[in-house]
Amino acid sequence: MCLAIPGKIIQIDSDIDDIFRVAKVSFNGIVKQVNLAMVPEAKTGSYVLVHVGSAISIVDEAEAKTTMDILLMQMGDLNELDVAG
Repeated sequence: MCLAIPGKIIQIDSDIDDIFRVAKVSFNGIVKQVNLAMVPEAKTGSYVLVHVGSAISIVDEAEAKTTMDILLMQMGDLNELDVAG
């Protein structure tokens, strides 16, 4: 199983050509460099699903926010299990 996390493209840093692009993507305020080769239509402001440093698809804002909320809730549940032992 793989995990893809939604983030918002805040800046396209490198535009070598139409395919090989690198962007800064924000994941609830945490900014990472992401390869955009698999989503050539992505632009600043787009929400993308990111797996292992590469954007694998574009999603709409509502889907991105819902997915992130679910992930954060599940992480909170895991933290509670760790504390409860």
